[in-house]
Amino acid sequence: MKREPLKFSISGALAGVANGLFGGGGGSILVPLLTRLCRLDQRTAFATSVAVILPLCVLSAAIYLFRGKLELMAALPYLIGGLIGGILAGKLFKGVRIAWLRRLFALLLLYGGVRCLL
Repeated sequence: MKREPLKFSISGALAGVANGLFGGGGGSILVPLLTRLCRLDQRTAFATSVAVILPLCVLSAAIYLFRGKLELMAALPYLIGGLIGGILAGKLFKGVRIAWLRRLFALLLLYGGVRCLL
């Protein structure tokens, strides 16, 4: 299958916009774009999203830090917890059925949407 670089670039740009505006959330946009627009399988889309979001998050964090809107010491416990969770989830990722990954991702999106509305 031929990959279309423009579709991947547009998907990445939309994820970058979400990260820049909201301080995160690019992955929630990127996974559906990678599966539907770029035709990646679900598991590859999840993994690719993580690889794309890392540099976007670092860039967004650097901008917030430069503008004085990031408190590194307040973020440290979340960073440590996130690293531990990421390592554990990365080890579990291969063994979780795609149907469950989709359901968990959908629940995460619903939870985030409800929290934003309330």
